[in-house]
Amino acid sequence: MGLDPRARAFLAWLDLIGWPRLAERSPGQARRDVRTLAAATSRMESVAKVADRTVPGPGGPLPLRIYTPRHGRRPRPVLVWFHGGGFVVGDLFSADATCRALANRSGAVVVSVGYRLAPEHPPPAAIDDCLAATRWVAAHAGDFGSDPARLAVGGDSAGGALAALVTLAAREAGPPIAFQLLVYPATDLALTHPSVAEFSAPGSFLDHTALAWFARHYLGGRDPADPALSPFYAADLTGLPPALVITAECDPVRDDGEAYAARLRAAGGQAEVARYRGQLHGFFAMDLLFPAARRAQRRAGEALAAAFGETAPGGSIPWPAPEAILRIGRALVEVAGTVAGRLLPRLAGAASAVGGGDTNDEAQTPMTTRPWTRRVP
Repeated sequence: MGLDPRARAFLAWLDLIGWPRLAERSPGQARRDVRTLAAATSRMESVAKVADRTVPGPGGPLPLRIYTPRHGRRPRPVLVWFHGGGFVVGDLFSADATCRALANRSGAVVVSVGYRLAPEHPPPAAIDDCLAATRWVAAHAGDFGSDPARLAVGGDSAGGALAALVTLAAREAGPPIAFQLLVYPATDLALTHPSVAEFSAPGSFLDHTALAWFARHYLGGRDPADPALSPFYAADLTGLPPALVITAECDPVRDDGEAYAARLRAAGGQAEVARYRGQLHGFFAMDLLFPAARRAQRRAGEALAAAFGETAPGGSIPWPAPEAILRIGRALVEVAGTVAGRLLPRLAGAASAVGGGDTNDEAQTPMTTRPWTRRVP
């Protein structure tokens, strides 16, 4: 099937309001955009407790946010979560709704990691932070009612790649990891798989200009096929814990996740793939818009619970969380400001054209971007 009608409507809405493209934005601007979009498209469920912690990291203080679910028994399993965002954008806020949902669906404590971002902090800063956070959680799980023997890692997009890299590093030096939850993981930064060309056309949510923007800011000329950056190229995938790999059908990095799962199975591991038909990259976090996101979150929670020898909690969850209402309101104000900032120049330009405004060639030349190239296998 093609793109889900809800996803088509979402992209049409972004186009209608003139939502800025990544290629037009600085990293700082893009980070604000992502926070705003997360608040406008996510449900932010109520959980039993949210606590912010700062722990020692390789590059200085490392922020964590710890979510205790509404249901489940102590000591609870624990999931260390790494947010997506192409290693350049995303933070504890943009991951907030996803972590709340995963905590409630699995009955596990979820620890979200605010790792360092490129280009200010090039590789391996993010990887080092995520591994340090995982080791800190394993050493201090009892402090927040968790069982370090039932430790999982997970992430979406870039965070999925980080989770895979952490799992590989932990195989050699610990801590023991029981499960990995990889949501459309970007395991091949060389972009060699067919889905890249198939789903990165102009107008896609993650088009070729966005992929090039992330590569420029994160890789900075580094080899994208380096196994230290792209887990797909790791020479040895034996001895790794079971994985659930969630992918979106209409996603440039769909094949990254599915090919990585195939390699895990070929190495003797367990790796289940759940492809969601008609969905685009990023859908998993947009549970306010897409019923498929809520189904995927429930499946992830069930897989985590089963890996930990638990039964996934049932029942409805109140949303939005009371503490999230103010943040949602502020984000929606930011949406209105962004939309106004994009639409007003359009209207002014239209009025100028009607009134015989500037028609010189320079004023009429559209902005162009450098052609996109990708590595050929």
